[in-house]
Amino acid sequence: MKNIYFLSDAHLGSWAIDHRRMQERRLVRFLDNIKEKAAAVYLLGDMFDFWYEYKYVVPRGYTRFLGKLSELTDMGVEVHYFTGNHDIWAYDYLERECGVILHKKPQTVELYGKVFYLAHGDGLGDPDKKFKLIKSIFHNPICQWAFSTLHPRWGMWFGHTWAKHSRMKRPGGEEPPYMGEDREHLILYTKKYIQHHSNIDYFIYGHRHIEVDLQLTKKARVIILGDWISHFSYIVYDGEHLFMQQYIEGESQV
Repeated sequence: MKNIYFLSDAHLGSWAIDHRRMQERRLVRFLDNIKEKAAAVYLLGDMFDFWYEYKYVVPRGYTRFLGKLSELTDMGVEVHYFTGNHDIWAYDYLERECGVILHKKPQTVELYGKVFYLAHGDGLGDPDKKFKLIKSIFHNPICQWAFSTLHPRWGMWFGHTWAKHSRMKRPGGEEPPYMGEDREHLILYTKKYIQHHSNIDYFIYGHRHIEVDLQLTKKARVIILGDWISHFSYIVYDGEHLFMQQYIEGESQV
């Protein structure tokens, strides 16, 4: 039985990350290390800091990562890509060219007899009206069409600049620390959701860039994945055990 891996939030290409080339190479080496052991890889969003698919233009960069995804799918490894709030604008390029399975909404799936609820996590349980407004604009088909009329030079510049500003407006460019079980939006959302979906064993999210592993009930466990900027964290599930690990080159056994 082969393993299933979960990771998220690499934000490849971010103008706020000084070591972005090294970061991409580390991610690619990780994927290369697991390719023979993996039945599936679930990428839970924001793998790119800004991704927009023009009809005839491919975003610059990411060639090592995209090539490795293609290699995995060519080998028969299922690669599931969940869009986040930085890569909403994925359409069919990743599916057609790299062979990934694209998801734009949370998914409930059964893996080796256990039920998983998988989502990037943006907006789930978050009462921020400003965030909801911006999200509705970004998801609006008319707004997406209007953006597509911009020349890629200006469209990509705008997207990367917006993403950098979004990160750097936080102190030190870091996500707020874990707010506790009674204040963390994803935990509160999960507690509410589980009241009517008691069959779920694991809730796994990205988005928050923090590592959380919490047993909510005797059955249900919620995990927030961390990121691939500073944590380099991931989940491995072997069909019997599920645990979070950190990828440290030269030391980690994946």
